[in-house]
Amino acid sequence: MVKANSPEPSNRRVALVTGASRGIGRAIAIELARVDFDVMISYATNSQAADEAGAAVRAANEAARVAICRSDIAVASDREDLLQKTREKFGRLDLLVNNAGIAPEERADLLQATVESFDRLIEVNLKGPYFLTQAVANWMIEQRAAGLAGYQPAIINISSVSAYAASPGRGDYCVSKAGLSMMTKLYAARLANEGINVYEIRPGVISTDMTADVKEKYDQLINADLTPIRRWGTPEDVGRAAAAIASGAFPFSTGEVINVDGGFHLRRL
Repeated sequence: MVKANSPEPSNRRVALVTGASRGIGRAIAIELARVDFDVMISYATNSQAADEAGAAVRAANEAARVAICRSDIAVASDREDLLQKTREKFGRLDLLVNNAGIAPEERADLLQATVESFDRLIEVNLKGPYFLTQAVANWMIEQRAAGLAGYQPAIINISSVSAYAASPGRGDYCVSKAGLSMMTKLYAARLANEGINVYEIRPGVISTDMTADVKEKYDQLINADLTPIRRWGTPEDVGRAAAAIASGAFPFSTGEVINVDGGFHLRRL
């Protein structure tokens, strides 16, 4: 439960982006600043990268207020602390971007995968966002009830093509992202009457730290026509999609999936 002590909210919109120190999360934070959001950067381990992300966000928009908070979203007390710090710094929250996620430490065949890996991926990739969204949604409902001027809250979940594309070498990751996709539908259905739209951005093969170890494999697949658009995706591709949603481009859509995958989702003959 977010405590009540907070400054008077300004008229500037505020976004909370989890896993925002690097890669997709950092790019989202930068693009949101460019469309005039203030940004809370949440990170789990790399404080230097978080500081660098904060500087990049400020460079994108000198008017943007930026705050940084270390938070392991798998931990309930960290989630509560993250929201409390967001309230103390900004006094409001207009947009939650559930981006934080991890890959398995080791790609293991489905028949050799460990309980420990499964539990950790579910905790970070699904359980954490599920309950962070619950807390944020209650705060957003509170803000709407208070009559915050021009308030149009939204939630974005960053999933993956692994929500539907089976990879038996990382089944735990696929299951966690499939769960996140269903979570989008659940919250979209529940929150529509509260005036809160929920979206899912589904990235494909994106050039980040997470994919660095399999670059050669995906280079070959992309060159062999894995996707109609024959290139790697970039974090900026995902960031621009998030900024479009945040700018209010889809007011009559909720539970919608925005594919940022070079056309991977298309079935071709």
